[in-house]
Amino acid sequence: MSPDTQPVSIREARNRILSEIGPEVCLVAASKRQPDDRIEACLKAGQRVFGENRVQEAVSRWRDRKGTVSDLELRLIGPLQTNKAEDAVQLFSVIETLDREKLLKALTKAVAKTGLAAPDLLIQVNTGDEPQKGGVSVSALPNLLNATRSDYPGRVVGLMCIPPASEPAGPHFALLKSLADRHQLPQVSMGMSGDYALAARLGATHVRVGTALFGARDA
Repeated sequence: MSPDTQPVSIREARNRILSEIGPEVCLVAASKRQPDDRIEACLKAGQRVFGENRVQEAVSRWRDRKGTVSDLELRLIGPLQTNKAEDAVQLFSVIETLDREKLLKALTKAVAKTGLAAPDLLIQVNTGDEPQKGGVSVSALPNLLNATRSDYPGRVVGLMCIPPASEPAGPHFALLKSLADRHQLPQVSMGMSGDYALAARLGATHVRVGTALFGARDA
């Protein structure tokens, strides 16, 4: 696809997704490893909320743009190592992948050190109890949530999950929504390119969409 037609394609894809999820759900453009022309096309289409998986990649992509796009919201949607906590605090408005107290302590320390406004936090829940995947277990969620509310200088605003690829997503979405309601958390981040419409129907407030918005990444 040529650079002349790419912005139209992304605009049309964005409009279609927005029509499917409805006005109450926020589209998070999952921009990991996307080429620069597609990022620019997405910005030109009106998209302002972007999700990144890796801190260093996000720094190189957004550090300069943050100064020129005043209403930009960057959300970290990938795992965060404790040694990257300070960089994350400096760049992101929202961190969706808090999953352990060690990371909570690192983020709290980073906020104090930088003197910056504390990013909002979502706790990632491992709804499928997958050992290879990040996220706190359902049973451990209350303790981590209580610690965050007690110790973190900013807000914990919601929950996120990535359902097991081998299982239907619906029950995991329903579980995450019920947990958020139980703990009075307003944001529910769930659903990606293959299931964002289902997630929206089951109570998502944010869906993280990459391929369905940008198209397949070049090999």
